[in-house]
Amino acid sequence: MQKIVKKLESRGIRPTAMRLMIYKRLAELNVAISLGDLEKDFKASERSTLFRTMKVFEEKGIVHQIEDGTGVIKYALCEENCECELGNDLHLHFHCNNCNETVCLTDHKIPHINLPDGYISEDINLVVKGICEKCSNDLD
Repeated sequence: MQKIVKKLESRGIRPTAMRLMIYKRLAELNVAISLGDLEKDFKASERSTLFRTMKVFEEKGIVHQIEDGTGVIKYALCEENCECELGNDLHLHFHCNNCNETVCLTDHKIPHINLPDGYISEDINLVVKGICEKCSNDLD
């Protein structure tokens, strides 16, 4: 838990009990999670507390948002030393049409995209949809 405290403090986040529990839960997951799913894990907590925690985590570079085409925003922990910078830290996401899970494919970086003059990119989100490894193994 001390490692999590140091991680949060290094990003300027006060390590409250709730923030520590939420970070720990995100670290346990191998998939992105929606605010609604996070609520199920923390039934005694108020939705506004969870939402504010995720917003602080996002603003401070602890998590990033994923829009996977389902209409529900999901969150995943950023990699170590990630600054969520265009052209440096952005990676592919994979959404499984079978189990509905979304995962970060951090080893597959989004390449720099040259836009026409006058266009300014502010965010890039690339989602590949299909059948994940777990579900494709179940098909065999």
